[in-house]
Amino acid sequence: MVKKLTKHGNSLALILDRPVLDLLNISAGTPLEITTDGRTLIVAPVQRPGRKAKFQAALDNANRKFGRALRRLAE
Repeated sequence: MVKKLTKHGNSLALILDRPVLDLLNISAGTPLEITTDGRTLIVAPVQRPGRKAKFQAALDNANRKFGRALRRLAE
């Protein structure tokens, strides 16, 4: 996908298409992190603090409840 910057007041704006926003679960209020390696611009949603810990807790809970059955199914 090739995009061009558009004039927005005294700044330039990059307009993102709705399907891209939906895919990344980005809305108007989503905080975005902008980084660069000097050649490439990277725009990504900010990872919410604690999200990784919540995921790990859910995974541990599922393994505690269903780990034995899942291991038997894998055999």
